Amino acid sequence: MQRLSALLGAALALGGASVAHAQQLPPEWTHGATCYEIMVRSFQDSDGDGIGDFKGLISRLDYVNDGNPHSTRSLGARCIWLTPFTASPSYHGYDATDYYTVAKAYGSNADFKRFVAEAHKRGIKVIFDLVLNHVSSEHPWFQSALRDTASPYRDWFIWSKTPTPVKNWQGTVWAKSPVRDEYYYGIFWSGMPDLNYRNPAVVAEAEKIGKYWLTEMGVDGFRFDAIPYLVETDGVVAHTPATHQLLHDYQAYLRTVKPDVYTVGEVTYPNDTLLTYYPEQLESYFAFEVADSLIAAVKNGKASGMLAPVLRLQADVPSNRFAPLLSNHDQPRVRTKLGGDMQKTRLATFLLMTMPGVPFIYYGDDIGMIGDKPDPRIRTPMQWTSAKGAGFTTGTPWEALAPDSATVTVAAEDRDPHSVLTMVRRMVHLRASNHALSDGELIPLTASNDAVSAFVRRDGDRAVLVIANLSTTPLRDVTLSSTTAAIAPGSWTLRDLLGASHATSLHVDASGKLSGYVPLAELAPLEGYLFELTPARPER
Repeated sequence: MQRLSALLGAALALGGASVAHAQQLPPEWTHGATCYEIMVRSFQDSDGDGIGDFKGLISRLDYVNDGNPHSTRSLGARCIWLTPFTASPSYHGYDATDYYTVAKAYGSNADFKRFVAEAHKRGIKVIFDLVLNHVSSEHPWFQSALRDTASPYRDWFIWSKTPTPVKNWQGTVWAKSPVRDEYYYGIFWSGMPDLNYRNPAVVAEAEKIGKYWLTEMGVDGFRFDAIPYLVETDGVVAHTPATHQLLHDYQAYLRTVKPDVYTVGEVTYPNDTLLTYYPEQLESYFAFEVADSLIAAVKNGKASGMLAPVLRLQADVPSNRFAPLLSNHDQPRVRTKLGGDMQKTRLATFLLMTMPGVPFIYYGDDIGMIGDKPDPRIRTPMQWTSAKGAGFTTGTPWEALAPDSATVTVAAEDRDPHSVLTMVRRMVHLRASNHALSDGELIPLTASNDAVSAFVRRDGDRAVLVIANLSTTPLRDVTLSSTTAAIAPGSWTLRDLLGASHATSLHVDASGKLSGYVPLAELAPLEGYLFELTPARPER
């Protein structure tokens, strides 16, 4: 934990926060939890207009979690992340015109409160996408500032007569005003002007928004979009000290409103950059480098280096403070990334669910839907059945269904023991009930074949063994070995947590080292195995 200590010292120098605050961990419910990302627009339509809404989402909550921890009929997700649903001129909602009002297409604020209440009845926490970096150019704040230089909202945005040559991925961060000879700052595009967080009034408004949703609307936390770009400084657009300070202060404020608030941030950068956002800013962040590594390993059939990103995070950050994933609403779907291969999708999902952290699954990836850019095509309606409208709507869907909508459905996979959906359900419930799988340290093992990934998740005297054949062919007599102190010395029996495989017993020498162990005579192609280790005879 040396790096964490160094980061703590740097953060204290920057923000003057207390050690006690820095060491505060996420809420207890995150242990063993899996979160499920939903775009309300695409999940379930209740009124036939082709647009998903909160009444429809309520009707599908039992699919996410029916409240029975022993159920085999629900995913068992303990948390829902909703993409933006407040008033906006766009279908995706990442450019708000009103932070306090549910968009009419999705229902009312009362519908949302009922959704939260129904989710809570089932043990589901609700977080939603709070976009603080920018607003819509149609937002009344911006329209007032644009048209009146004496507007009280003028300094809520960033203006320049002679814009500096600061660039973003599209060429420039500056947009020409349609009203007068000046420019305004918008790192994403002209329709999303950035808010000016050097203005205390903007910070106060952000706090007001957070408090409203936590107290009045009952949410449990937030996912924060685009946080590296909150406060730009002297031409530097991302990761500035002022941004880190703002996140630290905002998180501290949210905790005064709701002590067990859960926050997760989007920092789409490698781990070295991601780690600068710890230890005491937001509670957790998405582990995009882990996602890339898992997808690459399954796609290429090679285990080398697959675990490096998660080991890097694990060394510096408590496991429930980062969130592994495979995809989200901004990326091609998992099965598309894997060339349309459903078996590879199933295996990648298995690996995700064996990682440390709080995993997030994007709706539709739980059944292996396909989808590629442009963005609307990775946000197509959920495929419940093969009926017209995919069981999503009785009308015309807001976006045309994915090409596989007649065959890749919840109904088709529901009772298929080899489906992606069945794998997701089993793994979510196993994470919730098995402490080694949910909270255990990941200990890498060395396989005699690079097409095999193997590791142990160890929590005290509890342990599980994870094995995955990444190749498309059966592999025989693969041996597993480890460094010292990998597993407690002694003999262990193995119980298959997923099927009926009978692994050989395992012996670990007095140094805790595993040598030349052959768990199974043959590993099936593109298959994952999960065994619980039980002491058979302690080493004397």
